[in-house]
Amino acid sequence: MDELVKIENISQYNTMLGLETLHPLVAVIDFSKAQRVNQTHRYMGLYTLFLKDVKCGDIKYGRNYYDYQEGTLVFIAPGQIIEMKKSGEYIQPKGWALLFHPDLIHGTSLGHHIKDYSFFSYESYEALHLSDQERQIVIDCLHKIDLELRHAIDKHSKKLIVTNIELLLNYCVRFYDRQFLTRSKINKDILIRFEKLLDNYFLSNTPSLSGLPTVGFCAEKLHLSPNYFGDLIKKETGKSPKEHIQLKLIDVAKERILDTNKSVSEVAYELGFKYPQHFTRMFKKSTGISPNEFRNLN
Repeated sequence: MDELVKIENISQYNTMLGLETLHPLVAVIDFSKAQRVNQTHRYMGLYTLFLKDVKCGDIKYGRNYYDYQEGTLVFIAPGQIIEMKKSGEYIQPKGWALLFHPDLIHGTSLGHHIKDYSFFSYESYEALHLSDQERQIVIDCLHKIDLELRHAIDKHSKKLIVTNIELLLNYCVRFYDRQFLTRSKINKDILIRFEKLLDNYFLSNTPSLSGLPTVGFCAEKLHLSPNYFGDLIKKETGKSPKEHIQLKLIDVAKERILDTNKSVSEVAYELGFKYPQHFTRMFKKSTGISPNEFRNLN
């Protein structure tokens, strides 16, 4: 089995690259100044942003390998493992990275909202592809953070560092919105496949065996991470995947309720509900009337 290196603090990462540690909780890395590194599998205990300027080795983050392309930004959350396709080789990386420890943002605005930056849980193949202008904005933000790291520490240091990290992440939210828009054709294809997946699910006996389809189940079938899938569907339709699943469920339920050969309880079990009263509650919340009332009206 390939070696797994645990990177749990900034000093470890800097030591691996032969770089000076300017701050114990955050680092801006210019890989052109780093030494050659061994492509070992790594456990990352830090929030990490990689901006690669050229193809630079193959990594596996999540379930898929990814060839870094020029101007690509990849986000990694603490607790994730990066697998190297050609583990054991020494390479000279090129590009930039920002790493910060979760302790840096405790008690800050960024700390309270870090989970809102859902791209930290995207798969590697859902990376952010930057235009030249966007890439320059990212590098400018990294320069500002690096400049602050090289400034003598005072009472303003932490606030300015964290504020600039938050600014960078907010720019990335904008850039991802642009990427979703420019990939509208691909996204619409995913939306069509999502609808077909739900149709086939409810046409089968899977609901009675496995229960209601979850967002995670649908994302996996469409080969997407749950967060990326959720953001894509929300941006394309204005509704979350969970809302789509519930709407499909209600549409199917309306048709089956009209079959008077089945009781409402039988319909509920067929749709994947363990308890018919849960189905009745959801149906009434969505339509304003109970399943029996809907049947009697029709």
